[in-house]
Amino acid sequence: MRLGVNIDHIATIREARKAREPEPVAAALMAELAGAQGITVHLRGDRRHIKERDVELLRQVVATKLNIEMAATSEMTAIASRIRPDQVTLVPEQPHELTTQGGLDVVANRKAVAGAVKKLRAAGVLVSIFIDPDLAQVAASRGVGAGAIEINTGGYSDASAADRPARLDAVRRAAAEAASQGLEVLAGHGLTYVNVRPIVATPEIVELNIGHSIIARAALVGLERAVREMVALLEPR
Repeated sequence: MRLGVNIDHIATIREARKAREPEPVAAALMAELAGAQGITVHLRGDRRHIKERDVELLRQVVATKLNIEMAATSEMTAIASRIRPDQVTLVPEQPHELTTQGGLDVVANRKAVAGAVKKLRAAGVLVSIFIDPDLAQVAASRGVGAGAIEINTGGYSDASAADRPARLDAVRRAAAEAASQGLEVLAGHGLTYVNVRPIVATPEIVELNIGHSIIARAALVGLERAVREMVALLEPR
C-alpha cells in the first residue's frame, strides 16, 4: 500500500511566524527519501498554509506523486490546469474550519463537480474525490468522471470502541463498491499509528494520505523516522 504524506502542517508552522522556514519543499523531499510514495498538499482559498508558490516548486521537485487537494471552484481548477499535478483531489471547503470536516457531497453538487472534473481531465490530471463511505457518493463520483475516490476515514478514526467496527465496515463496503466500478480507491483523514492497521487490511484500498499524525510524531522523533515508521505499518502482514 502506498503512503502519501500530507505536509500542510509544515507550512502551518511557517505561517505561524510568517517566516521562511520550515520549507515545505524540503519536507517533501525528506518524506520521499524516507519511503513516502506521494506528497499531498491542500491549496485552500484563503491560502492559510500552502501557497501557490509551494505547489509550483513542489511540481518541479516531487519525484513520486504530487496530489493537490482543492475545492471544485473555477479558481482552483485553473491553477491545477496550469501546474498539472499528478492528481487533484476535490474536497469540500469551509472558510472557518480547522480541517476538512467531511466528504464532498457529489450527489448534491453533481453539476459543479462534473465541470471541475472535465476541466482537470482535459489538462491531463487524474481526478480523485474525497467522499464519505456512502454507496450513493461512490456511484456519483464514477458518474461525474472521476478516476479515483478517497474514502473519508474520519468517522472510523473518531469512533468509540463500540462504534468502530460498524464504521470500519462502512469503509470496507464503500471500497469494495468503488473497486467494482473501476475506481482506484484511496483513504485518509484522522488515521494514526494506532488505528491504521485495520484500514491497511482492506484489500481494495491502494493508498493512504496521512498528515497530522506523521507531522506530530515528527516533532518528537524527526520526519524521516516518522515517515519510515508509518511506511512499515502499511506493509502487508
